[in-house]
Amino acid sequence: MRPTSLSNDVTAYIPSPPADGISVGPLQLHFYGLLIAIAVLVAAWLAQRRWARLGGYQGTIVPIAFWAVVAGLIGARLYSVVTSWQQDTGGHFVQVFEIWNGGLGIWGGVAGGVLGGWLKARRMHVPLTPLFDVVAPTLALAQAIGRWGNYFNQELFGLPSKLPWAVRITDLSELSTIPVKYQHLSATGTLLPGTYQPTFLYESVWDLATFGLLMLIEHRVKLRRGYLFAAYAALYTFGRFFTEYLRIDPAHRYLGLRLNDWTSIVVFAVAASVVLFKGRPQPGDELVGDHLPARLVEMEKARALARSGATPAGGPRHLASPGPVAEAEPEATGVVALPVPNGHGAIGPVPAPESSAMVREEAPAPEMDAPEMDAPEMDAPEMDAPEMDAPGGASEPAVVEEPGAERL
Repeated sequence: MRPTSLSNDVTAYIPSPPADGISVGPLQLHFYGLLIAIAVLVAAWLAQRRWARLGGYQGTIVPIAFWAVVAGLIGARLYSVVTSWQQDTGGHFVQVFEIWNGGLGIWGGVAGGVLGGWLKARRMHVPLTPLFDVVAPTLALAQAIGRWGNYFNQELFGLPSKLPWAVRITDLSELSTIPVKYQHLSATGTLLPGTYQPTFLYESVWDLATFGLLMLIEHRVKLRRGYLFAAYAALYTFGRFFTEYLRIDPAHRYLGLRLNDWTSIVVFAVAASVVLFKGRPQPGDELVGDHLPARLVEMEKARALARSGATPAGGPRHLASPGPVAEAEPEATGVVALPVPNGHGAIGPVPAPESSAMVREEAPAPEMDAPEMDAPEMDAPEMDAPEMDAPGGASEPAVVEEPGAERL
């Protein structure tokens, strides 16, 4: 006996969306793509704030996020069309590029995003470990938002359900792809809309829970820097296994489980093992949530100055490691010249040494030997004022400095 419509038996349900997009002039904007764009913007904004809280420059995240998003979309689409070619493209190659119709695989998206982000971060000389910790919670939040695109596309639903939160599916093209035993048919065999488990909603809620748990781990659990991403992978795949198990859309099955179920099992086992056996910190290890190392903070400050035009065009990318700081030359002190006879019986300053170096006040003066300070030519009778008669006027007595005077 064929199943009949359950529409009369369900008292409450989530209604199907009235449309899958909006028109803006000649453009048709699909809600699926809009929600992905919103999810990306929210994740990038949050990642910027988290990076700045660690002492980094917010602008560092923007180019890395751009590369990660582009590579992530390519990877997600490639994974989906490889594993679900007929469902995603209908056998037509041109439909590979119609991502607004759905068909993005999370596994390919994460792998492509990590690869693209790593390539850009490496070029910018930004280490991966703090980046992994920064972006892990933002990925979970982005997935929670993006999952609602499946609602507007009326796809990826689960088993038939009479629950008050069951989602009503009216897209007959989607319903025609599920097994006949789950279809709702009229007495004449016509395919009818029905209510099904909203697996997109379950996964969105679990992604929000994963986001909260990751933030809690960051603040309450001592975990080595870089291993929060492994915690994200373990938490996400744990919930994904159950939501995937409920789905009834076409998929490759092995030993009774869908391909994505097996992927979830493998990723969960690896990620959980990494967290348990490698994530435990040792004395001296940097922890999740710790401030960035001083060297990286200096690079980030230089990067921010370069963005504002305050550094050379080379920018912080070529910032060399700071070498030893040279000691500043102490200021030269004033030297008082000691008047001594100049060889002609007159009083004059000490001649400047041939070296151009200034004589410090506290340094000894090897030039000032005691014998050089004696003035044997200065006989007292010659310096006596009465014997120095100047023609045309009175003579003034010459000032005689003590031959033993020292420099001040």
